[in-house]
Amino acid sequence: MAHSGEGPCVFCRIASGEAEAYIVYEDGAFLAFLDKWPVNPGHTLVIPKKHYPTIFEMPPPEVGELFERVALIAPAVRRATGADGLNIIQTNGRAAWQSVFHVHVHIIPRHVGDALRLNWPHRSASPSEFEDMRNRIREELASGAGGSEP
Repeated sequence: MAHSGEGPCVFCRIASGEAEAYIVYEDGAFLAFLDKWPVNPGHTLVIPKKHYPTIFEMPPPEVGELFERVALIAPAVRRATGADGLNIIQTNGRAAWQSVFHVHVHIIPRHVGDALRLNWPHRSASPSEFEDMRNRIREELASGAGGSEP
């Protein structure tokens, strides 16, 4: 499986059976397994078996299929862990905290009062800033570049 970056892709190695993982779900194109470094017990990763560094390289129909698997697996994780809720997180690029450059979705069980904090500062924006950003995004979508990375 092709990949970019340094050394063999650990998720490709898991998908091919070369590396061990606690697999909770597998079909022809996708795999879900327990995170080796769980935030909370039951922290599960869902990946495509085919290597894509980020969601920008992944064809939109396959992104949809990935999230169909997330929607199937998430309720099972919640029930199995007795979680009060879940965080479902998908990151792209170092600036977004991606550490393994193979598309993956985190399903993180959450319990009231657990120590995990996902805080980010909120900023305000003026109506003109909102309008400008809305227009810029709409222009990108209209150009057909919505599914492409710059």
